[in-house]
Amino acid sequence: MHVIDRCPLCSGRRFCIRPGSVRDRADLQILECQDCGLVFLSSRDHITEDFYKNAGMHGSALPSVKEWLQETEEDDERRFRQFMYAIQGKVIVDFGCGAGGFLLRARKVAKKVYGIELEKRLQTHFSSSGLSVFEDIGKLPEKPDLIFMFHVLEHVAEPLPLLERLRQTGARLIVEVPNADDALLTLYHSEAFSHFTYWSPHLYLYNAGTLPRLLKKAGYQVVYVRQYQRYPLSNHLYWLAKGKPGGHKMWPFFNSAELEASYSAALGAIGKCDTILAEFCPEGVKK
Repeated sequence: MHVIDRCPLCSGRRFCIRPGSVRDRADLQILECQDCGLVFLSSRDHITEDFYKNAGMHGSALPSVKEWLQETEEDDERRFRQFMYAIQGKVIVDFGCGAGGFLLRARKVAKKVYGIELEKRLQTHFSSSGLSVFEDIGKLPEKPDLIFMFHVLEHVAEPLPLLERLRQTGARLIVEVPNADDALLTLYHSEAFSHFTYWSPHLYLYNAGTLPRLLKKAGYQVVYVRQYQRYPLSNHLYWLAKGKPGGHKMWPFFNSAELEASYSAALGAIGKCDTILAEFCPEGVKK
């Protein structure tokens, strides 16, 4: 196994080992660059393109397409509401579209929707659903206006060449990734969470500084970088009290739109939400 000895983002050599463990690979360490703040696994040899083509991300718990769509329904609907006006009349691409839940909603208002997805078993589902999904961005029949990457970039072993290819389409890019500065890790210091959240397909964890730094290297300019809290206060309280996930289900009496919005805003103000949401456009394109 090749162990990474330079930061993949800034080429620095000063790392610290983050507390916690990779839940499915005890041989991997979680490293944090002391120069730029990028968090990454000590090796990425275990992830190949075939891993995703053959549904490796799911392990033995392979969901049916119906189960997959049910699992992502809340995020798919939230993303559609967030970007409904931005995609009206536009040609859009969901890069790493999974089972296509966002695309099924987006095609109601977009001019045309396309997906990029490696997992082979989904092709029958895409065909029966009338979705045009390809394995490679180069196979798109037309240039997109907007490309979405929802929780995909952290899986990409070599993100810079990919982002440079995406930039050549001329499309704006909207990226959603887990935040390396998640409150459970860097504010509350939940030991239980630190042994749960790190996962071998998540090769990198970005934050509000490292994500735009990567995109600038790829020739993009920043439109905005925001934070969003996907999991509510009830989830965090349950982790701190019980050391387990699922608080939003076990303690639903905490769940309200007003409380969730306030909690998200409070964490966002100190950079500790669980999710980074950012938009970029190619250099030279008007923001």
